[in-house]
Amino acid sequence: MDAMEKEKPKSEMMGGLESSLLQLVHDHNLTSLRIREHTDKAKKNALRSAIRVSDLLVDTVNGGVQESFVNEKRIEHEIRALAATTIRYTRQTDQWLAASHAINSALKEIGDFENWMKTMDYDCKIINAAIRNIYKP
Repeated sequence: MDAMEKEKPKSEMMGGLESSLLQLVHDHNLTSLRIREHTDKAKKNALRSAIRVSDLLVDTVNGGVQESFVNEKRIEHEIRALAATTIRYTRQTDQWLAASHAINSALKEIGDFENWMKTMDYDCKIINAAIRNIYKP
């Protein structure tokens, strides 16, 4: 101990030590409080940033999902339109087939009639020749 400390009474030294300790505790508490405030502020900033990143990711994913949903609806609409067109063409094709079968049947009947007419013409010629032969003088 130096000379001045020897001269000071013990109670004064204790008072100075106590005030120094109190000052250290007070400084420590202030520093801890500042660090805690800084940490809380950093946590809040990190949380805000994380929420913002999360929102951006959700928006990005939802944008793709929304676009897929719109495309799916558009495709479904096109499928329905294509199915309706296919049904319409199928009915039209069935009508054309029925008409072509009717035409084929009519042509066949005409062919049968023509054949019958040729047969009748031939029979009439034979009958005519037979009658001429009978009445020949």
